[in-house]
Amino acid sequence: MPDLTTLALFTTATLALLLVPGPAVLYIVTRSVAQGRSAGLVSVLGIHLGSLVHVAAAALGISALLAASATAFTIVKYLGAAYLLYLGVRKLMARPDGNGVAEPPAASRSRLFWEGFVVNVLNPKTAIFFLAFLPQFADPSAGPIAPQIVLLGLIWTVLGMVSDGAYALLSSAMAGRLRRSARARRRLDLTSGFVYLGMGTFAAFSGESATAKA
Repeated sequence: MPDLTTLALFTTATLALLLVPGPAVLYIVTRSVAQGRSAGLVSVLGIHLGSLVHVAAAALGISALLAASATAFTIVKYLGAAYLLYLGVRKLMARPDGNGVAEPPAASRSRLFWEGFVVNVLNPKTAIFFLAFLPQFADPSAGPIAPQIVLLGLIWTVLGMVSDGAYALLSSAMAGRLRRSARARRRLDLTSGFVYLGMGTFAAFSGESATAKA
């Protein structure tokens, strides 16, 4: 299993990424603004049930890959680092569209839950992100990869529920003020861009170091 230093680093990196609003947060915020706090919290539960599906898929896929070839696993880690850098550059290059937070039509609690689940499970970018991010903190020399990925994924999911739940509570309480300006959205893009770039750079150099030791 990952050592305490790796887990602490993973937790810090995860919080840095989760605190920057992404598509899941936007979905939660729009539901919270439109239908209130409980709707937002139900959406959080649905989205992160979907996260568990991606964690399981990542654990199985990465374990199979490592069993086939340690070199392939290293390649995936480098591709993951490149993907994180790509996300950072794309965020920095993004331009606000000038639109405010859209209010979706009202929906039942069960529909909100399953809609959040389906939105997350069927998002290929989420699957790619887990495949790119989680292996950066897994170490084949520390034991089987699958349990490490599952543990990291569970930590991500718990922290994600706490972070997204806070967004749901905050957005429902400030529903009348969430028509963000283009400048505010641009600042969020810049923040997330630099976070992704930092993670991608760290992943690239840490992967190089690990390869050199092997």
